[in-house]
Amino acid sequence: MNTIMRKSVLSVAGLAFVGGVFAGPIAHMANHADTKPAAVTVQADKPDISKLIPHGTQGEQSHITLNDEQTANVKAIIAATKKAGLPERAAVISIATSLQESKLENLGHLGDMNDHDSLGLFQQRPSSGWGTPEQITDPEYSTTAFLKGLKQVDGWQDMPLTVAAQTVQVSAYPDAYAQWEQQAADLVAQYWNS
Repeated sequence: MNTIMRKSVLSVAGLAFVGGVFAGPIAHMANHADTKPAAVTVQADKPDISKLIPHGTQGEQSHITLNDEQTANVKAIIAATKKAGLPERAAVISIATSLQESKLENLGHLGDMNDHDSLGLFQQRPSSGWGTPEQITDPEYSTTAFLKGLKQVDGWQDMPLTVAAQTVQVSAYPDAYAQWEQQAADLVAQYWNS
């Protein structure tokens, strides 16, 4: 068999003839020394937005730029939610509640500006049984306390955010939580898998 005919038959069969030797299956990379490894980016899946905001947002949405402390508090809320074994939606409700109550700032006693004895991320009150001032100003403790209250609300997973948050918080302004739902969902999507 002449060389041209052999190369034709071998290429049809998917083999290469290189320098008089069979080189195995023909690949798009005949010379491995010239190839560079392909960069592969692996990104964890972001939570499904339909699970984060199952009812859509209600009303006009607010947004604030977070500083490092506020971002750390978002991460603490997400960590406590995961530790409690609750889904991303619970973190959205928690973060939106904290955005309304404290703008994600772990507030101590504010003197005359204080709403009764409200403290911490969720503005929980020691006199209402949420815990001691030291506990309430601990982000993990205050989030866990909020989530414990949320878990006691039958059907919280299927409620609009305002109803779920209000049932736990008993706020004078129950509809105010709704304005933070989009930012809370965005924060959960950004930090849940980080």
